[in-house]
Amino acid sequence: MSKFKSLVTAVAAVGFMASTAAHAGATLDAVKKKGFVQCGVSTGLPGFSNPDEKGNWVGIDVDVCKGIAAAVLGDASKVKYVPLNAKERFTALQSGEVDVLSRNTTWTLTRDASLGLNFAGVTYYDGQGFLVSKDLGVSSAKELDGAAVCIQAGTTTELNLADYFRQNGMKYQPVVFDTSDQTVKGFEAGRCDVLTSDQSQLYALRLKLSNPSKAVILPEVISKEPLGPVVRQGDDEWFNIVKWSLFAQINAEEMGVTSANVDKMKSSNNPNIQRLLGTAGEMGKLLGLSNDWAYNIIKQVGNYGEMFERNVGQGSALKIQRGLNALWTQGGIQYAPPLR
Repeated sequence: MSKFKSLVTAVAAVGFMASTAAHAGATLDAVKKKGFVQCGVSTGLPGFSNPDEKGNWVGIDVDVCKGIAAAVLGDASKVKYVPLNAKERFTALQSGEVDVLSRNTTWTLTRDASLGLNFAGVTYYDGQGFLVSKDLGVSSAKELDGAAVCIQAGTTTELNLADYFRQNGMKYQPVVFDTSDQTVKGFEAGRCDVLTSDQSQLYALRLKLSNPSKAVILPEVISKEPLGPVVRQGDDEWFNIVKWSLFAQINAEEMGVTSANVDKMKSSNNPNIQRLLGTAGEMGKLLGLSNDWAYNIIKQVGNYGEMFERNVGQGSALKIQRGLNALWTQGGIQYAPPLR
């Protein structure tokens, strides 16, 4: 046998082993066997994961879970939601209580490297801010020296707050609660002067006040908070499925593919759209899924822009501008790798 043939054989063997390893994860098999995705969400945060008036879970984080179910099971409704507070969320994922955590969770080095977890993308680029009563008479976070601050335990918010006040030579009194609902109740009851959290969460929590118009969000953004879904390390197959389910939605928006036109788009002669919708190529097969996996996500859940607008954007009560979460082609930084 020639050296060339030997090399080809060796490369093929490595490729086969890599392919076998890529499809050796247990989570996909477990999800298919039980027939649903077990998804960890918040205990109730409007716009992200919150039961509506009929008790149905809605929000960006919920739609991420639905997208995964649509990709894997062909049905976005095949999800069971597990409400988790900030302190218990990682343990629930590590122990296998949930298959994926989709719960306004910030991607950090410590969480990436020390908890046995992998972040699978960014659903919302956020940053920490401050909510105050208009009666307090302040217009800047620099005026908060000596303030009592309501904060949720087990979050990156605690460290960011300490860093910010230390850096600016200010003091504060932390008032710590287990859930975001408790923080807003504490704020409204006057137990603190300020409520701090991710800005998106502040918009949502302000809606829970008896008189939202009496509170204002200060202009300072003191941190980077990339929020996204999380999976356990050691199961690359499941990691890829969760990651590419989100990337498919972002790519779909960029290509102009929506839940309304996706059926028409199946006849497109654009190679990128053909690969996305499974009319050409074997993108689904590479993930261990059917080739219409992304079609199912877009048809049943929508593209990223649809998901954003109905949950936190102009079609929602929060009415948050796209900002950083606009596509990279429209002045934002939302960007997904190509499907090819």
